[in-house]
Amino acid sequence: MINKKFNFNINSRDLFSLKVPATAANLGSGFDTLGMAFNLYNIFNIKKILRPGEFKCVTSGEGTEELSDVKDNMLITSYLKACSEWNVKDALGFELESCNAVPFCRGLGSSSTAVVAGVLFANLINKLNISEPELLRMMTLIEGHPDNVAPCFVGGMVASCWDPDAKTLKYVKLPALPDDLYVIAAVPDFKVQTEEARKILPSSVPFKDAVFNVSHAALLCAAWATGRWDLLKTGMDDKLHQAYRAKLFPGGEKILENIKNYKDCLAVAISGSGPTMIAIVKGKAGDLASEMCRIFTAGGVSSHFFILNCAPDGVIVEINN
Repeated sequence: MINKKFNFNINSRDLFSLKVPATAANLGSGFDTLGMAFNLYNIFNIKKILRPGEFKCVTSGEGTEELSDVKDNMLITSYLKACSEWNVKDALGFELESCNAVPFCRGLGSSSTAVVAGVLFANLINKLNISEPELLRMMTLIEGHPDNVAPCFVGGMVASCWDPDAKTLKYVKLPALPDDLYVIAAVPDFKVQTEEARKILPSSVPFKDAVFNVSHAALLCAAWATGRWDLLKTGMDDKLHQAYRAKLFPGGEKILENIKNYKDCLAVAISGSGPTMIAIVKGKAGDLASEMCRIFTAGGVSSHFFILNCAPDGVIVEINN
């Protein structure tokens, strides 16, 4: 049985799982603000509820080596953090099976899938009946910014506003992309650490660059909300982060510069902090995807691509009695 609600009773006989989508954050001009979810998923299965403090995990697919250690598994650390923040005493342990399809440390929100799942497990396993706004606030508190966890949780394209001092979140879910628009995710065999991608950004920007981004982010949201897909290319332009981050990996600058000029391309952007590059296209996506990977190859980096749709529903909870 598939259940999209996040508050229902779990008993010791239930086996359940979360199907959690990949995301692209920092979309164009929407640095730390705009993100969207894709139909590429990590699946986290609870195999057994264990006594407090006892955890076991088996991981297959992406990030197998990095996530096999319980102490370093972000899902488990997020689970424990949420339980602590919600004053849960003797939080139950569990046996976890992770089947990961989202590329690890490539800018497609693999860490956010773990944060979202960990917080939801804290709510479900310990029968806390936490509200959905509080679930998302906790996810953002753990992640540090909302542009990955918000679309990961609720699906679609999301504009978020996080106040780090008050620790409050406001967000708006925009319409999903229509079925005839696709997202190419070109994924190079190259890692960019989020900390490195943050450090390369300037501590201040010229006033005119700030105005540029405000106007383009407003245009991007308005175009998305009204279906003016012809304006996405302009709305995605920014001067806060992409020009700096594109220098961190071979092919980034050239893809940003060249791919948007193809007739079928509606927009191009760095996904998250990179190195994955995404393009929104109408029509045949295969040729453009191959060209993006060819640019990576010319830079000396192998790559592969996904042709994806927007995931409108976010996390899906599956209960098997």
